[in-house]
Amino acid sequence: MARIWSDEGKLERWLEVELAALDAWAETGVVPAEAAQEIRAAAKTPTPARVAEIEEKTHHDLAAFVDAVAEGLGPAGRWLHYGLTSSDVVDTALALQIRAAGELVLSGIDRALEAVVKRAEEHRLTLTIGRTHGVHAEPTTFGLKLAVWAFELDRDRNRLAVALDGVRVGKLSGAVGNYAAIDPEVERLACERLGLEPEPAATQVVQRDRHAALLAALAVTAASLERFATEIRHLARTEVAEAQEPFGAGQKGSSAMPHKRNPVVAERICGLARVVRAGALVGLENVALWHERDISHSSAERVTIPDAFLALDYILERFSWLVAGLVVCPEQMRRNLELSRGLFFSQRLLLALVDTGLSRDGAYRLVQGHAMRAWEEELDFPELVRADPEIGKRLDPAALDAIFDLGHYTRHVDTVFERLAAITNKEEPVHA
Repeated sequence: MARIWSDEGKLERWLEVELAALDAWAETGVVPAEAAQEIRAAAKTPTPARVAEIEEKTHHDLAAFVDAVAEGLGPAGRWLHYGLTSSDVVDTALALQIRAAGELVLSGIDRALEAVVKRAEEHRLTLTIGRTHGVHAEPTTFGLKLAVWAFELDRDRNRLAVALDGVRVGKLSGAVGNYAAIDPEVERLACERLGLEPEPAATQVVQRDRHAALLAALAVTAASLERFATEIRHLARTEVAEAQEPFGAGQKGSSAMPHKRNPVVAERICGLARVVRAGALVGLENVALWHERDISHSSAERVTIPDAFLALDYILERFSWLVAGLVVCPEQMRRNLELSRGLFFSQRLLLALVDTGLSRDGAYRLVQGHAMRAWEEELDFPELVRADPEIGKRLDPAALDAIFDLGHYTRHVDTVFERLAAITNKEEPVHA
């Protein structure tokens, strides 16, 4: 990823676009075929240092690049950059960089999805307490928790693939997009060589709504990963202790406190997600340009687009590592499940009483009374319920046994995992 966004990588893409345009001009008969062949054989990607040296005089990076390439071309070099404006090269080359970077990010999502699905299957029936508002709600399984992540990652991948396809365009239509100095056929042929679609209508630049959608898709993916990392951070809290990050031999969690095992990778993911998310705002602000273009977008996206890809690529690698090595503690999950002394059975009891003919509000008040007493006096909720004669008139001991059966919370787990299999067993593998 770093290589794609390096100065060397950018200059290589610029030259790739210049040569594709040159070949297209030759094919349409404007540039002599022998001149095009001579230039292609002699053209070399200049060093960033040489381009920077020339730019000290030109104060224009693309012009400096063209001069640097032309230095080794001789008289045939006059055909280099023929009929093009700077943005023709810069925007089309940017599409090539984004395509390469996008392939890496999609592969990273595939690896993350693969890791999550594997751990979800492993903990398909590992009971844990579900929490809403940070408070015990009802039991679920750790596998179901991870399955939710898997479906979200799949949506992130699909969303990003669409956004990447939207940026897979080239533009060789001149200073204001009207083809005054270039034949549309040259654009078509050059884009075909580069594996891009021609921008149907452009100003001097490819319109930045495309890039805004891409940065937004990257930001949403980062937000998903931040959500997963935040959950891991909560589960790693001493008071919860249901999961921990891998902790290597010799690793130190704190310079001062030898006992510390901190969720530092998950925290790093959360921090870098903010960087990716900030890029989405810049992308939106880059959409509005003056008339056929200004360059207010240019300086900003030279930072935000590479940074968003670099950060997300790193986040995905760390997240895959984190999930694959996550230390899961089923025994602690079971202990935490029992902390509320069966209060999570309250909905099951409520519905059973409604089924007997009791009004919903009457059933709710009856169950809530026992629940509040169990909570405030630290008593066992099922025992209080079994001792209530009013409830006993409606529900016999066997019915209460069924209500207080934990198996009820796992009986439909397979339904979710069948749906998960449908997205992971596609024609193409999850991770190629």
